Amino acid sequence: MALIDVAISCLNSIREIEEDVKDAIVYIDAGCTESFQFAGAFPLFLELGARAVCSLENMTSLDAAADWNSKFDCAKRIVIMTSRLLNDAHRYMLRCLSTHEGVQSCTVFTSISEGSHSACPDSPLGPDAYREYEILLVQDYNEHTKKSNKISKNKGVSKFSSALESLTMEPIISENVDTSSGHAEGLVVLVHHFPMIICPFTPRAFVLPSQGSVAEASLSRQHEDSLSFGLPPISTGSMSDTDDVPPGATLTAHFLYQLALKMELKLEIFSLGDLSKNVGKILTDMSSLYDVGRRKRSAGLLLVDRTLDLITPCCHGDSLFDRIFSSLPRAKRFSSQAQLKQGLPSIDRPSLDVQVPLGELLNEEPSKINDSGLREGIEAFLRGWDSFTSDPQSVGLLNECDKIFSTNWTELLNGSLVATECYRGTPYLEAMIDRRTKDGSVLVKKWLQEALRRENISVNVRARPGYATKTELQAMIRALSQSQPCFLKNKGIIQLAAATAAALDESQSAKWDAFSSAEMMLNVSAGDTSQGLAAQISDLINKSALAELEAKKNEKPVSSSRGLLSFRDALLLTIVGYILAGENFPTSGSGGPFSWQEEHFLKEAIVDAVLENPSAGNLKFLNGLTEELEGRLKRLKSEDTKEIPSDDQLDIDALDDDPWGKWGEEEEEEDNSNSKADESYDDMQLKLDLRDRVDSLFRFLHKLSSLRTRNLPLREGSLASESSFPGDPSGNKGLLYRLITKVLSKDEIPGLEYHSSTVGRIFKSGFGRFGLGQAKPSLADQSVILVFVIGGINGREVLEAQEAVSESGRPDIGLVIGGTTLLNPDDMFELLLGQFSHF
Repeated sequence: MALIDVAISCLNSIREIEEDVKDAIVYIDAGCTESFQFAGAFPLFLELGARAVCSLENMTSLDAAADWNSKFDCAKRIVIMTSRLLNDAHRYMLRCLSTHEGVQSCTVFTSISEGSHSACPDSPLGPDAYREYEILLVQDYNEHTKKSNKISKNKGVSKFSSALESLTMEPIISENVDTSSGHAEGLVVLVHHFPMIICPFTPRAFVLPSQGSVAEASLSRQHEDSLSFGLPPISTGSMSDTDDVPPGATLTAHFLYQLALKMELKLEIFSLGDLSKNVGKILTDMSSLYDVGRRKRSAGLLLVDRTLDLITPCCHGDSLFDRIFSSLPRAKRFSSQAQLKQGLPSIDRPSLDVQVPLGELLNEEPSKINDSGLREGIEAFLRGWDSFTSDPQSVGLLNECDKIFSTNWTELLNGSLVATECYRGTPYLEAMIDRRTKDGSVLVKKWLQEALRRENISVNVRARPGYATKTELQAMIRALSQSQPCFLKNKGIIQLAAATAAALDESQSAKWDAFSSAEMMLNVSAGDTSQGLAAQISDLINKSALAELEAKKNEKPVSSSRGLLSFRDALLLTIVGYILAGENFPTSGSGGPFSWQEEHFLKEAIVDAVLENPSAGNLKFLNGLTEELEGRLKRLKSEDTKEIPSDDQLDIDALDDDPWGKWGEEEEEEDNSNSKADESYDDMQLKLDLRDRVDSLFRFLHKLSSLRTRNLPLREGSLASESSFPGDPSGNKGLLYRLITKVLSKDEIPGLEYHSSTVGRIFKSGFGRFGLGQAKPSLADQSVILVFVIGGINGREVLEAQEAVSESGRPDIGLVIGGTTLLNPDDMFELLLGQFSHF
């Protein structure tokens, strides 16, 4: 039986819309761009006959001229693909239609189903959402067209410019809707569902696009058991009402339901955690007799709450994949800030588009770029858009060209982690994500050597067998990049090797190793006494504060110092330490895992660190106090640097026998003393405010330390990590490894709930009384198991999940790992202590 390949499923879904894509300009939003990049879909669009594939958010009128298939007539059709709710993408689609005036047909594909639109409180559309939106889009398009014509007649400006200006002032959706027809004169709009907008890292691992509505939707409401808008609440067993679930749960359930339909899977649904339980209920309620009766492959779906295991994504595990995503910069998001909808913000997930600094690694001379004629070619290309008139816009484009070459030309060579030129972008990642840092880097080195042999290129570099260094990789990358044909042919491995070399750079690897070493010390201390663990955390805070001060004096960032951790890093390690303490020590009378005295020292260490460097870390719990703390610090420094009079300086006042002349000076001294008293009072009040903020931080840390006792599935200890020592093979593994191991061993898992299908419920409630009840299926009996973590996954968990399958002796199991988003330790810090935290 063929295993499931989510990347191939994405490509097959695109082939199904060939008739719509052919001879059309395809516009995709940021979420679809991420998805198609990882699936390797861009060459497929060209194969299917698309004129061009363009960005929806950055669209221009020049997109019609970038014709891949050399059509001389004007494009009459536009296809828009979005991973957002239709009302969220409306302004972009309206701008697109207003720009391309000759378009007669517009087909919109959205990954959000009609059921999601009607169930989501952020959407104004009803059960017949697609039909409603067709009418709304046509109506708004006609209104904008009429308004732009009127403005162009009155002001004498071009219709294109006036239409764009009016878009920002119009409401997103018109209030008065004529539902008689979805067509307008010269324009036909059709809306369809396209559920396969996912980012497949490998054929069996995927996440949702970071800028799609499902990943951005809030996963919890603010209450006692919640930690962050971007994470599920603590699984206390109290959440059972599906009528008041957060929008992220609703959108996730509808996505998984449509994904199963598209891949023709009949799901046996299991859940672990409160939010997963609600998602499972929604999924079960959406099923029907028709869906169950169809001929489908049976598969098991295991839903897991991220809050059951927060320590794994917070830690720096042995994964080259995670190192790359943590070390390299990401592409900028289009939405700079979260929008508040229905009282819940949308989560700004970091982009999945990793920017590989290929230009820096190639390290070419600027003279070579100038001699290559690249500058002249770009200038000729820009002048070609308007060869008959001297439009000021063309001059501006040429000025931008000069700016590019005069500032940083190496950015022109930067690329993404997955080469879009490859027909499928995942084969290299597929092999690399299943290996740890050393084995993965050696594998990349081997790929480079094979590519060099194919091209008959020799490289003079000293290589150690079984190891890979940045120097070796960089030398082989340069050799493969000498000629353009060789570079383009091997761009996929070149970009992946460049990303690996950047992650292995000393500045990046030293910090990652410092984190890993600190986490190991915390792990060891957690197995001993609470005093030792508290001392380790306090020592990390003090050292990081000292490193921040030294870096501030030298005017250099802490990250530039080899292996040094910043104060922000120490706070992340404090989170890890408190979670470990909650797992290993019973809570004391203060509500936390440490004694009052131990926690007092920790609080004082954080207060001192903040007072010495208030701006370090840009922390949420200091909002409103940072500027005052900075002002206090500057005032103290200015007082310390005042010039002190020397001893041999003559005191003229001491020779003056007339005391009457000192009256005015005494008044000044009295005023100075009063001002100093006021300043000291302000300083005292500021310190009290700071201590209150730190107290609130530690109350949140107490909540994190209680995860094991408050998370119902972890109370019995069978899923929690009981040991962190090398003798226990599962001690240092994450929750997914232990969970999959127990599932395949058919062990009892506390808190795991099975959601009966429609037929199962009928047998249970009706025919069950006649002895025709349906037996509860086992997840281990399924040949395909889909594990979806609500809240996100990381590369280490994908690696450990595959290890669990290999160790189980069940090679026939097709395991697919999915998650809301891709998480790294920095992302977890932002979720727990950043903008979207509930503390």
